[in-house]
Amino acid sequence: MKSDMPPRTRGGYTSTAPRRRPTGSERRRRVQLREVEPEHPRHDRDETEEVLEGAPGGPIDRCILRSFHKHVATKIWLGEDRAPLKLVNHGAKLQLWELDVDRSRIYETVQRSGLAPLISCSHRVASRPMLSAFCERWQPETTTFHLPFGEMTITLDDVASILHIPITGSMISFSQPLRVDDANALLVELLGTTDVEASRETEQCRSPSVRLQWLRENFSTITDVSSDDDIDFATRAFLLHLVGCTLFADKSATSVGVVYLELFRDLSMVGSYAWGAACLAFMYRQLTTATRFEVRQLGGYLTLLQAWIYEHFPEMFSSPDMAYIESRPRALRWRPHVIPDSLQSLRERLDRLQISYVCWEPYVDHRAEHPFPDITWFSGCIKCGLVVEPYHPERVLRQFGHIQTIPPRPFAPPRPDRSILLDQYWERWIDHVLIDHSRGRRCHYSGESVAEYMAWYDRISHRIVQPPHLRSGFTTDARSSLPSHTASTSDSRNARALRLLRHVISGGRQQSGDYFWGALNEAHSILAGSDETSASHSTPSPAPASHSTPSPATRPFFCPPTFVYPPPASVDPPPASVDPPPAAVDPHPSSPVAPPAPAAGPTTSTTVYVRSKRKKKT
Repeated sequence: MKSDMPPRTRGGYTSTAPRRRPTGSERRRRVQLREVEPEHPRHDRDETEEVLEGAPGGPIDRCILRSFHKHVATKIWLGEDRAPLKLVNHGAKLQLWELDVDRSRIYETVQRSGLAPLISCSHRVASRPMLSAFCERWQPETTTFHLPFGEMTITLDDVASILHIPITGSMISFSQPLRVDDANALLVELLGTTDVEASRETEQCRSPSVRLQWLRENFSTITDVSSDDDIDFATRAFLLHLVGCTLFADKSATSVGVVYLELFRDLSMVGSYAWGAACLAFMYRQLTTATRFEVRQLGGYLTLLQAWIYEHFPEMFSSPDMAYIESRPRALRWRPHVIPDSLQSLRERLDRLQISYVCWEPYVDHRAEHPFPDITWFSGCIKCGLVVEPYHPERVLRQFGHIQTIPPRPFAPPRPDRSILLDQYWERWIDHVLIDHSRGRRCHYSGESVAEYMAWYDRISHRIVQPPHLRSGFTTDARSSLPSHTASTSDSRNARALRLLRHVISGGRQQSGDYFWGALNEAHSILAGSDETSASHSTPSPAPASHSTPSPATRPFFCPPTFVYPPPASVDPPPASVDPPPAAVDPHPSSPVAPPAPAAGPTTSTTVYVRSKRKKKT
């Protein structure tokens, strides 16, 4: 019997076909797609979001930082503070498994893999306040740090110079997450363990992972006299332990994923991977996760992040190692130390940071040993397994010595399941580097940008993290005003005097006494406020003709070659009204020491002086 109802219409066209009901699995999939929010929002949508109220330093135009309402900086503006992040640093654990002369065969394989520099360049100490302050300035959409004067980020050139590991080669790709059963099979096949041992270890980790301590206990005793299979098992275990302590240190703080063991199946092919690019993608993802207010821990290779801060902000945080030579990784150039400042103090220091304190090209002296890699200009996506992150060199042109222009809008990375397309894109990286027009012109001075860049950056960025009413030293009357990016007069004098004294100290004992005296006299003049003529300048006057440019050996250590403090042009004699320094005073008043007698005076004058003091005391 035919129905008298009119036929259904689909998209304006009449159709007599019956309507198919969705299956149960299809309905569940639709619900999951509606509930799951993408971690990297697409930037080609037309929908707009409301501008965040109560954050005068925040982005006015939310077309770039679309997820800023979830950022930790938003909570800080609203008065909710977050303690310094807990850091996952395994620098000390690397010393527990040493490759001595009895394990030379293992070390030779590690050296061919390109990962040997990680053994010696890992920092054992990491500064929680410093790294936490920089994490608060990381923006996931642009994968850059947003500072008061513009954007900066860790580039492939930074990874190659700081760590000396390969940044070219095959991408590290995994088709799907590793299951526990597959992890047990890999442990049996590639490490020679039994099924019982593998199952017990993964059950203890409650994931397809193994403990770093378990790797050391079971494989660190194998030497060159062992069988070839045992040496191969120990080599794979050492490489897994090495990347778990450095490149891919996750927030478990004690284990490493078995999925990386697949990369060491063929030990002759370990050196063909782009380890530096994978490390950078993993670091980007850890920084992105740490920007959420509820996150309390930071993973990734913290030596890379900490050394990058030392290289680009040497006058604020660094402590150089004077015995460093340029043939070694730049991570060894610094002595890691804990910054004594609090997190709030570092926030305010970064809020007042000026462009003159940034070393934009720190590797000029390093180019003779490590030339600039062209792959640094690659613009696309980098990946580490299922982690895919965008890489935007066009946003940080000043770090390459080029004039910064207004960059295009960042792109969202594709899904990890399209790994084949990403791998092909990376293999043809030479076709996806920035063209000369996109790179712009060379800078006339460090940190140069086009005239309209800062106006655009003010509109789309969040330059100030610490709110004005929570700043130290702010009065009630000043709470309604925005914080200034320039320090006060006294702060400016103190900062200039400290900069001058740091350059003097870093120069070592190879500088002349006149230079020392001139620098101290100039610092005294700055603090006394008598240098009115130079108060408006942040850099000293040019060196006179009689002084030559210092050689790299005598140049202040952490100063870039294009920015050297010369000796002052004229050294004024000390003022006549300055009193001579007082004589040394004995801290024990019960045993007074007589002052030295004049050369022409009698020798008994000292005795008389002591007796008179004693009589007066009794």
